[in-house]
Amino acid sequence: MTQSDWGDWLLRAVESADPETVAIWYLGCNGFILKGSAGTTVAIDPYLGTGDPPRTVRMIPVPFDPADVTEMDAVLATHEHTDHTHGPSQGPILERTGADFYAPDDSLSVAFDDEAWLDEYDVDEAQFHEVAAGDTVEVGEFTISVELSHDPDSTHPVSYLFEHESGTFFHGGDTKPHDDFEELGERYDIDLGVLAFGAIGNIDDKQTGEPVRTRWYSTENEAVKSASDLQFDRFLPSHWDMWKGLTADPKTLHHHARSYDYPKSLEIVEIGDRVDL
Repeated sequence: MTQSDWGDWLLRAVESADPETVAIWYLGCNGFILKGSAGTTVAIDPYLGTGDPPRTVRMIPVPFDPADVTEMDAVLATHEHTDHTHGPSQGPILERTGADFYAPDDSLSVAFDDEAWLDEYDVDEAQFHEVAAGDTVEVGEFTISVELSHDPDSTHPVSYLFEHESGTFFHGGDTKPHDDFEELGERYDIDLGVLAFGAIGNIDDKQTGEPVRTRWYSTENEAVKSASDLQFDRFLPSHWDMWKGLTADPKTLHHHARSYDYPKSLEIVEIGDRVDL
């Protein structure tokens, strides 16, 4: 774990915030913190590592030290990849705050088997909860529906739909388009939705070290198709800032989205920015 060069200002901003609806902070990569009007605070996919240079090289700051987190009701992971389920990033948060951890089965396998969070951190097994598409979780003022995520590079990934009295927020993990998104878009009225997108670039192979053409995230057209099928009012693109070789320009999404009814608008943010429902 690399110490953050931002100090704790972002965490203190979250703690001191008193949103009228739901405040949402972008942590870079695919990480977010949500805080509701009643104070419920939830993190999704917070990743504070630097990757595995020279194969995966983090291109943005580490926004805070997880040991500095003092308020968190739950941490949610969308799937088992390191930048979504990561002991050094999430274990100290669970230890410090007693937050619950919600994740699909293979994310829990990372926590229990691969990284031994129960041994590495002062956490209790009762804090961990397995979820799958179709489940519903209540966390404070949020009702969280666990929905499908189409990420062929992972196993049993999920997305999360947050319902709050002031609106709805959707986090798709690293999903690519799926035929069932049209039905989801009809079922929910999604005020703000997050989808990952990025370039197709060369990443060093784990075994050979040779660069290999790599496509981990949706392209611009794929991301806009998903946002259209899901009928986002506001579309917030994520993950485009993270890995050297796969970074992209979110402003280009305006050209891809302009002829669609949905998304109605693009919400372009950088790491550390706040938006509200």
